[in-house]
Order: sequence, then C-alpha cells, then structure tokens
Amino acid sequence: MTIIAFKILLISMSAGIMGAILGLGGGIIMTPALTFLFGVDIQHAIGASLISVIATSSGAAIAYIRDGITNIRVGMFLEIATTVGAICGAVIGGLIAPTLLYSIFGVFLIYSALMMLKKVKQELPGEVELHPLAKKLRLQGDYYDKVLGRRIAYNAANVYSGFGVMYGAGVISGLLGIGSGSFKVMAMDMFMRLPLKVSSATSNFMMGVTGAASAAIYLFRGDIDPIISAPVAIGVLIGSTIGARLMQKMKSRTIRKLFIPVLLYLGIQMMLQGLGVSL
Repeated sequence: MTIIAFKILLISMSAGIMGAILGLGGGIIMTPALTFLFGVDIQHAIGASLISVIATSSGAAIAYIRDGITNIRVGMFLEIATTVGAICGAVIGGLIAPTLLYSIFGVFLIYSALMMLKKVKQELPGEVELHPLAKKLRLQGDYYDKVLGRRIAYNAANVYSGFGVMYGAGVISGLLGIGSGSFKVMAMDMFMRLPLKVSSATSNFMMGVTGAASAAIYLFRGDIDPIISAPVAIGVLIGSTIGARLMQKMKSRTIRKLFIPVLLYLGIQMMLQGLGVSL
C-alpha cells in the first residue's frame, strides 16, 4: 500500500506541474490515472481529483497573484457563474452511469485539444476592443512578461459570452471532478481574448473555489477516500508550486504545443473506456 501511495504521489506531482502551467487543474490527469493505473472506481477517482484541483489552485495561485499575472477582478466576476454551475454539475453526477461519464470526459478533452490547435502559433491576442461592461467593471489589466521582457497591456472583450461559458465550465467541474480549467482558459483566451498566461493564471485562481463547491457534495456522498486523496493532495501541491515558476519562463506557443498531444491521448483513451473497449 505504501508503494502504491508513493506512485500516486509521483503522478500527482506531474499533474500539479502541468496543471499549474496550463491552468487546467490536476484533475484532468488524476481522474484517468487513478482509474486506468490503480483501478480506482470512477466516483472515488473524481472525488480525489477534486481534491487535486483545490491543491493545484492553492499551490499556483499564490505565485501568480504575487507576480501580477492573475486578473482577480475577472476571476471574481466569472466565479459567480462557475460556482453555480459546479453545484448543478455535482448534483447531476450522482444520477449518471460511469460509462457516460467516461464518454463525456473524452469528448471534453478532444474538444479542448482541437481548440488549442487552432491558436498554436499565437503568442498574444493582438488588438482587442474593450467591452463596455468590462470597462465598467475594470476587467482590463497588464502584467510583466518575463519571456518577452516587457509589460503587456490587455483589454477584455465578449464579456457575456465568457460568462455563459464559465457556467458550463462549472457544470463540467461538478460532473467530472475536474477543475474544468480547459473550459475556463478557453473562455478567457478565445471569447474574452485575454493573453494566454493571464487566462491560465486566472483559471488557477478560480479552480480552487469551483472545486471546493463540488467537493463538499462528493464528501457528503462519501466519494472522497482519505487513503487516495491524501497522497494526491500532497503531490499536486508540490507539483503546482514548481509549475507556477516554470510557466513564467515559457512562451505561450510552447505551452500550447506541450499539452495538445496529452489532451488528445487522454481524450481518446477515455472515449474508448466509455464505449467499453479494453486497451
């Protein structure tokens, strides 16, 4: 049992590093890893993954806020939609068969990969017109990019679309036990046209709140096992602290290229599992 816990700890560290860099949360790695490699049933894997999402946010968010990359105003505004969606998703999750959860998770991963592929060569979003509501709420901002060596000023567009996608991100979080950071990053990166690093850092900031809302319901249902969740939480917390430092030294294009094959592989794997195909 000690060896298994140590293996879970190592995988959790890797999940924390990648989660912090991409703003995706450790759950996107931990749910398939726990089910495929350790035979954990999907509901307990989701419960442990929610813990990893909270740990990722705790480890990475502090560094991003300290360095001014996180847009706290955007995060607090959009968190209203994701928290309500997370509670709705967690309630629905107890009523859905595990095979359907696998299929939904697989589609979600493949879609995220295709969205990243379309913007693989883009470093910054370019000229963006400030949305009237974004101006009223002061959602625009700036940060210092250590790779480009200068301050990057940015605006926020399509606020209503971003808010709607965030509600969907919350539902996905509660339904599948992941931070749904991919949807969050996608909403800010594609709809609101924020820089990718700002989107990733703000997603990390938001994931902890969204994950906590879902985890409370999974804990009440008895789907969070301390024996599995403890090494996951420790590993992801260490990994996300390391990942937060690495992300600031990477180009946005590199971040996109790094994770696209990972998302595609996991998405196909989960789709096959949902269809009952053994690998």
